[in-house]
Amino acid sequence: MKRLLSYMCAYKKESILGPLFKMLEASFELFVPLVVARMVDVGIRGRDSGYILKMGGVLVLLALIGLACSLTAQYFAAKAATGTATALRNNLFSHIGTLSYTEIDTIGTSTLITRMTSDINQVQNGINMTLRLLLRSPFVVFGSMIMAFTVDAHTAMIFAVTIPVLCVVVFGIMLVSMPLYQSVQRQLDKVLLTTRENLMGVRVIRAFNRQENEREKFEEENGSLVKMQVFVGKISALLNPVTYVIINIATVAVIWVGATRVDAGIISQGKVIALVNYMAQILVELIKMANLIILISKAVACMRRVDSVFEIKSSIEEKTHEIKTQNKDNDTNDADLDQPGKHLIDLRHIFKIYHLGGEEVRANDDVSVSIDKGEFVAIVGKSGSGKSTLMNIIGALDVPTKGEYYLGGEDVSKMEDKQLARIRNKMIGFIFQQYNLLPKLNLLENVELPLLYAGVGSEERKQRAMASLEKVGLAEKWKNMPNQLSGGQQQRVSIARALAGDPSLILADEPTGALDSKTSREVLNFLKQLNKEGNTIVMITHDNSIAMEAKRVVRIADGHKIFDGDVKDYAAIL
Repeated sequence: MKRLLSYMCAYKKESILGPLFKMLEASFELFVPLVVARMVDVGIRGRDSGYILKMGGVLVLLALIGLACSLTAQYFAAKAATGTATALRNNLFSHIGTLSYTEIDTIGTSTLITRMTSDINQVQNGINMTLRLLLRSPFVVFGSMIMAFTVDAHTAMIFAVTIPVLCVVVFGIMLVSMPLYQSVQRQLDKVLLTTRENLMGVRVIRAFNRQENEREKFEEENGSLVKMQVFVGKISALLNPVTYVIINIATVAVIWVGATRVDAGIISQGKVIALVNYMAQILVELIKMANLIILISKAVACMRRVDSVFEIKSSIEEKTHEIKTQNKDNDTNDADLDQPGKHLIDLRHIFKIYHLGGEEVRANDDVSVSIDKGEFVAIVGKSGSGKSTLMNIIGALDVPTKGEYYLGGEDVSKMEDKQLARIRNKMIGFIFQQYNLLPKLNLLENVELPLLYAGVGSEERKQRAMASLEKVGLAEKWKNMPNQLSGGQQQRVSIARALAGDPSLILADEPTGALDSKTSREVLNFLKQLNKEGNTIVMITHDNSIAMEAKRVVRIADGHKIFDGDVKDYAAIL
């Protein structure tokens, strides 16, 4: 909650004025029963129509003033709530962007989406209603009791007994329901995960006729969610009937005691009506308070879930120290990756360990690889052997759990994040196994992405992007959207995007995975040509025939390096 309060500090004025105007509205509301009492005791008893109209005008005036105060309070509360939620959502989005592949894979995409959307929306609603009712409702409850004592202290003792009993009931149910709402939100995550898996794998599910199995799985998860929601709903639903019973018993007691005192001539009939009205106000406010507590319970549970994401620290830590070899103007050039006597890529005893479902999974286990400038290296291995994880480490997209990585002789762990970003943008071209094309941008705009960070002018960006598309044979489709292309064409666009920045190091993860044999040959010939022109090529593949196109092969099996040598030597052992 400290984090939430820190965001609300930007809206101190709204957070103070909102409750104050609500309490001002409540203050005028507390005078209404007294005005009604005067109408009964003076106007109706004396059959004074003028006095009744006069008091009716006072009631209308109190209503108008209350309405103005209420609208003002709701404006300030809404402004504080939406502003806080917006800042929270923006910062959460930025924080997620700093997480490495390790954290994102561990947390899960569906969980992060839930935190960004429904959880923060619940927090926003909680803030809004809290500012409007958290002070108003107790103020009206205890204010009504105090006003009741000013009307008749003897009858008002019923208020003094009723309110503590109600507080015990309300807060008791709140303490029980809050942890249950957290369980409901966790189960909601599971339902969202199941939904996401079904939507992303719909083709596979239909191809193997798994619709009924997936439907049963979803119904099971959704059924568990419904059961939990019904259970916690039953507990929360106790608030209204229990509150009504207590209040109605108290109201009967007020009428009974008040009637006996009217008969005795101690109080007037109007005062009994005022006491009943005060009891009715307490009833209304306690119902609001009960619903508010349920909403606050959900909001607190959701904020804890959001806060848990903020507490996750990226394995790629922010570096603040100065790099001795870095230029004063923080510029990065090819010399940074080409120091004499240094390997371009130098991985030393790399370990990458994931903790999934409480189990330790070693994607890379004591892998050491050195690659010099101008080499064409294929990292080959079966699916799940750790090839792509190693590629992410080479591209500084992830960090090893243990081990050292030197890029151009520089320790990557000691590089500033901005320096790494420049290196990735200017000198490394990425060809991912998944196309990762932005669906809202056309092909040309997707290919231009590496050039935006580099500050290249719009006209030059377009020319270089078109040249890249021509190299992969898609120049005539530059206006098309990604969803208008086949899988192979989309992968060619991703290759064009990698080449647009004219990188000296190209990291290709299964670059021919979705291409036909003819197009695959064209891509491989193109990569070989780039290598002849001085580019360093590191290619991930599971296909030995593709690996044979490289000059050197590194074979990975179960996270271990089992071969590292010339392609001819590798061919001899196949």
